[in-house]
Amino acid sequence: MKALSIMQPWAWLIVAGIKPVENRDWRPTNAGLRQRGAFVIHTGKKVDKIAMRRLWRGIHPVTEKPHDLPLPDDFPTGGFIGIADMTDVVEEHPSEWFTGRYGLVIENPRPFPFIAAKGALGFFDVPREIEEIIRRIQA
Repeated sequence: MKALSIMQPWAWLIVAGIKPVENRDWRPTNAGLRQRGAFVIHTGKKVDKIAMRRLWRGIHPVTEKPHDLPLPDDFPTGGFIGIADMTDVVEEHPSEWFTGRYGLVIENPRPFPFIAAKGALGFFDVPREIEEIIRRIQA
């Protein structure tokens, strides 16, 4: 099982089914997940403070237009928060959330209760004991 660390609030936006594309400067074809498949979403310790401020002020963090997204009370960091399917890697995408060189197209996000754990750069292997917890949660 592979995972990818994503800064908050972007990670929450993905597992909440709001953001259908994750922006990256690198193409993940040789990063352990070849274009498609399920991956676990990990929140790093780092937070995108500008995006977070905009969300709390009711401003879309990409378009800067007003939004009425139902925000959670907390955006946990430093752990796993959900699983989703990466269905494609694109260089263009119609979503207002696409801003990167490459976009990981994400479908079927499934949030689960926060599991504290360290992450890593790029796609990384989920520790076996956490993988077992995730499989039980998803069953």
